[in-house]
Amino acid sequence: MQREQIILVQDTWQHVLPIAEVAADLFYERLFEIDPNVKALFENADLSAQKGKLLQMLAATIADLHAPATLFRDLEELGHRHATYGVQPEHYDLVGKALLWTLEKGLADIWSIEVREAWAAAYGLIAQKMLKGAARAEMGDDYVQAYRNGLR
Repeated sequence: MQREQIILVQDTWQHVLPIAEVAADLFYERLFEIDPNVKALFENADLSAQKGKLLQMLAATIADLHAPATLFRDLEELGHRHATYGVQPEHYDLVGKALLWTLEKGLADIWSIEVREAWAAAYGLIAQKMLKGAARAEMGDDYVQAYRNGLR
């Protein structure tokens, strides 16, 4: 991501915070509307708690966009966990679509091509690193442990 995009994402996130709960509701409604089959991944989850986790993850990720080493490690571990929940690579595109739609609705007055491109870049980075972690999950826990120990 370009420095300007990071600043734009961090600045616009401040406008999301006052409407965070509504944004989380919109996000999941839109995700389930795009693909109703995705709802099955959440049938054993407390959706209210899941919304909180989404917001926490986004806040932490946005705050750490300037610290890629830590951010990338955390996102890869998150991707690894999501793979164990049954999240498939194609779900990342659905989530990206739902996220950008939600942001467009929530940031209506300040939504622009530049804001959309910045958020698309941020989500692209998130998805890329999470997919890397998911791929490691498919390789097995021995590889993951070696990776965490720096033995790659």
